[in-house]
Amino acid sequence: MQFQQLAYFLAVAETRHFTRAAEVSHVAQPSLSRQIRNLEEELGASLFSRARGNITLTPAGEALLPLAQRIVADTETARHEVQQLAGMRRGRLRLGATPSLCAGLLAEALAGFHDRFPGVGLQVEESGSRDLIRALGRGELDLALIILPLQSNDPAFVTTPILRENLVVVHAADAPPPTQRASMRITDLRDRPLVMFRHGYDVREATLHACRAAGFEPRLAVEGGEMDAVLRFVEAGLGIAVVPSMVLKNRPGLRGTPLAQPRLLRTIALAHRKDVDPSHTARAFRRHLMAYLTHLTRDDLGEDLEVIAPLHH
Repeated sequence: MQFQQLAYFLAVAETRHFTRAAEVSHVAQPSLSRQIRNLEEELGASLFSRARGNITLTPAGEALLPLAQRIVADTETARHEVQQLAGMRRGRLRLGATPSLCAGLLAEALAGFHDRFPGVGLQVEESGSRDLIRALGRGELDLALIILPLQSNDPAFVTTPILRENLVVVHAADAPPPTQRASMRITDLRDRPLVMFRHGYDVREATLHACRAAGFEPRLAVEGGEMDAVLRFVEAGLGIAVVPSMVLKNRPGLRGTPLAQPRLLRTIALAHRKDVDPSHTARAFRRHLMAYLTHLTRDDLGEDLEVIAPLHH
């Protein structure tokens, strides 16, 4: 259930007409209808009776109406309050993120935040998840997008899972694919040259753990790279690599092959220190990021990325 779906539901409930609801929502009518159908499929019940063009709420729609009104109203109130904060006219946001996120979704999310709050200075620390957790603990960051689970049971951090992603095997687009099948098993990596990230990258640890659990030690062709270096080494034909699926966007020199079950998954979370109240700018960015994620479509995300951010904050 997404915020925009609830907003579209309320527009239809108010206008009792799908075309007029689309007009007031500034969206194409087929898109609005599709989102309503998706919401009904998720809830397992029809929300509107569409007999002879007469749009009325079903019992399920009547039950959802006050809940949707409250969620949408609370969200709009929160957005208004954040925009009115004096600190938003000036300020600083120190954000940590993994390289795959910096190369993927984060740029667009930050661009939207900057448009809304141009007076806030943005400082981005790009590093592996373990390094970001240490920087967050030292107070060098306000927020960090990190990979769960944390390597220690440190209660000093509050984490909110927002994305779940499959890892994929990448190879150079001009080289033969590593398999003729639609997917690869971890055991298919045995004796193949791997390009491996430096220490501190969660993808490195996940790949090594999966290989060792399958009974072999991977053969490393190149070791120690950052994200962009690893991708360039693969493009140059030095080997294959296990990477987050989102980094393949706008990389025509690479091709990805999904891993067969059990897949290698990673959960991305937004983290902050438990003993320090987030700043006005940090809270505003958190709200902005959640709203941004809930508006992403399946085309935006691709087949290997799933938004799991909670709808209401």
